[in-house]
Amino acid sequence: MRGWEELYPLPVPPSWVSGAAVGILSLHFIQKLLFPYFWADLRYLLKVLIYGLRMEMYRLQGRVVTVLDEFVKLAEKQPHKPFLIYEGTVHTYRDVDRRSNRIAQVFLQHEALKKGDTVALLMGNEPDFIHVWFGLAKLGCVVAFLNFNVRFRSLLHCVSSCEPKILVVGADLLGTLEEILPKLQKDVSVWIMAKDSMFPNVHTLLDKIEAASEDPVPVNRCSANNLKSAVLYIFTSGTTGTDLLKSATCVLKKKFSASQFWGDCRRYNVTVIQYIGELCRYLCNQPVKEGEKNHKVRLAVGNGVRNDVWREFLERFGAVKICEFYGATEGNICFMNHTGKIGSVGRTNFFYKLFFPFDLIKYDFQKDEPIRNKHGWCEKVKKGEAGLLISKVNAKNPFFGYAGNKRHTEKKLLCEVFKKGDLYFNTGDLMVQDHDNFLYFWDRIGDTFRWKGENVATTEVSDVIVMLDFIQEANVYGVSVPDHEGKAGMASLILKHNASLDLEQMYKQVVTYLPSYACPLFLRVQVSCIIACVYKHLRNLSTERTKKKWK
Repeated sequence: MRGWEELYPLPVPPSWVSGAAVGILSLHFIQKLLFPYFWADLRYLLKVLIYGLRMEMYRLQGRVVTVLDEFVKLAEKQPHKPFLIYEGTVHTYRDVDRRSNRIAQVFLQHEALKKGDTVALLMGNEPDFIHVWFGLAKLGCVVAFLNFNVRFRSLLHCVSSCEPKILVVGADLLGTLEEILPKLQKDVSVWIMAKDSMFPNVHTLLDKIEAASEDPVPVNRCSANNLKSAVLYIFTSGTTGTDLLKSATCVLKKKFSASQFWGDCRRYNVTVIQYIGELCRYLCNQPVKEGEKNHKVRLAVGNGVRNDVWREFLERFGAVKICEFYGATEGNICFMNHTGKIGSVGRTNFFYKLFFPFDLIKYDFQKDEPIRNKHGWCEKVKKGEAGLLISKVNAKNPFFGYAGNKRHTEKKLLCEVFKKGDLYFNTGDLMVQDHDNFLYFWDRIGDTFRWKGENVATTEVSDVIVMLDFIQEANVYGVSVPDHEGKAGMASLILKHNASLDLEQMYKQVVTYLPSYACPLFLRVQVSCIIACVYKHLRNLSTERTKKKWK
């Protein structure tokens, strides 16, 4: 009896097919072995390129698409979709659009605002923050987001630097307004989110909003002319527009609550959360409860989470993809950890550096400046060593600087770094690039440090402390605290001759003039200026030794 294969002979593929299959499998094996992140890098790079091409297309068409433009388009397309959920109340895209129209109409009738005028906004987390922002943007105003934690002199400095025509203050920040009102420039018109005012010459907004029309203002008022047109001045830490690009719904709370966080996520079917490192630590410090993985959160985006907290967060709360990123509001470089590598802020490669050129250079901690060789050029660090992150400034990656302070803008630029005529943005951050091209945030240099997710300016704190009549000199810096992200404030003090330290007066001084996160947690009383200088020198040496320990 003949075999089945004799009756129905199986087709034999050409020899090249099997060779090709072996070749493909070999290439796949080599790729996994030598280039394990190839496909992840390619997907991320393509997304970046698509976004860049879209921006270039807008530029060639003479168009500038702002956050407001995207919102108005979505409000027409999906008017009934929730845009904001705040304390259980839903605000649809149409609701926000109409209320922002009312606010635009109020200022159109009561203030002589011109396109390009600046309006400063001092408000907390609430829907009317968005309404006022969008309403003013519809009038073509530049909106300045003030940090509501900042107090007195620092707040007055922020207001004066953006030169606003109007200051809008939230109802829960009237105490802060009372502090600065006597010193505020007389030509700044002040409006408060209330129906009645206890302050002379301060206007109320809520009563006028209720009586205003919902009709939109002329569209030509709100269009930006080009990419260099000012749209926002940002004095706060945070992001804007993340939701609009995906036509999503934003769940907003007045203040963060670790105990209510996961309950809110379940209640509102949250799929993406935004964090700072402290937030993740607060969640991990909560008592363990049943069903902590019972939620729909799939993605967490933010920065500043420690490695141990990162691991604990994943083990405890489930398979949430953490996209740690690095960036600055004014910067021209950013990174995002698109692979999920614990501890990393992102990854680079040849193509990424081609579009976003940056380098890590050697830094002198004693002189507080980049190291230059005998020829006057900066030197790059080796992989595994900490170096100052600098980013090349060019037409594709511009640096627009700071409002009202040309000196600070120039201070952030490094000239003739590697060759004559080149220009780089100095991020002020130390980074490490490992042998797999992952990048890690290492430390901050200069006169700032981060605490509680906020930037602390050491000179600002020192200036407040030396106002005390018993302080001769104050040197403020950040120190690491176990189990906490960032650095806490330490004030090294030298008392005046025959003076004593008045702790009660010191406490009153810092809580009155500084935001809570900037108040120093530790005091170190020095005997003399010489000891203070020696201690500062030893601290810098310690920082440099720590830097060299990185492997």
